[in-house]
Amino acid sequence: MAKIVELFEAYKKDELPRERGFVITEHLNDSTRYARYEIISYANVKDIYPSKEGITFQSDGKKLYMLFEPLNYNAKHLEPIYRDEYHQIPLRFNELEVCSTTRQEKIMIAKLPIMTYTSFTVANPSGLNTSYIVHSDESSDRTILGFFEQSFWKTLSTSRRDAKAACEVLVKPLQMLISPEGL
Repeated sequence: MAKIVELFEAYKKDELPRERGFVITEHLNDSTRYARYEIISYANVKDIYPSKEGITFQSDGKKLYMLFEPLNYNAKHLEPIYRDEYHQIPLRFNELEVCSTTRQEKIMIAKLPIMTYTSFTVANPSGLNTSYIVHSDESSDRTILGFFEQSFWKTLSTSRRDAKAACEVLVKPLQMLISPEGL
């Protein structure tokens, strides 16, 4: 299986892959259970350096966004692009696959990755927000899907069946993200 480690620890140990890798970022809100996720695929890094905001990768990348909306989230009617900074992703409802759980909560997965050019920054960890690095190999997709199945099931307390169903929806956009074309 592909190696997955906490991003900032890997940076301190100079263990970040430069040829190709994947960054997973979790933005969790403990009080509401609302969650935002990003998966970033990158390749051929020119430089990686710390900044005030986090770690900056000088590389093109592709980002795939996901949201988890708990039942008690009060701004469900707002398109994700128009939500406040903590709840926002740069997508509209028609750009997302929506998986409803048995408890009527929603897991929203971007249909397509978004290209980022020249550089991207992964924010410093704070509170329950964490970032991980996944080393690229033939099992990267299984490692990432396994991570999200566990996160949806154990961290967000969805049923295991709902977590598996959401990961089945994640397969297609994840394959587009992992595909080396365009990077």
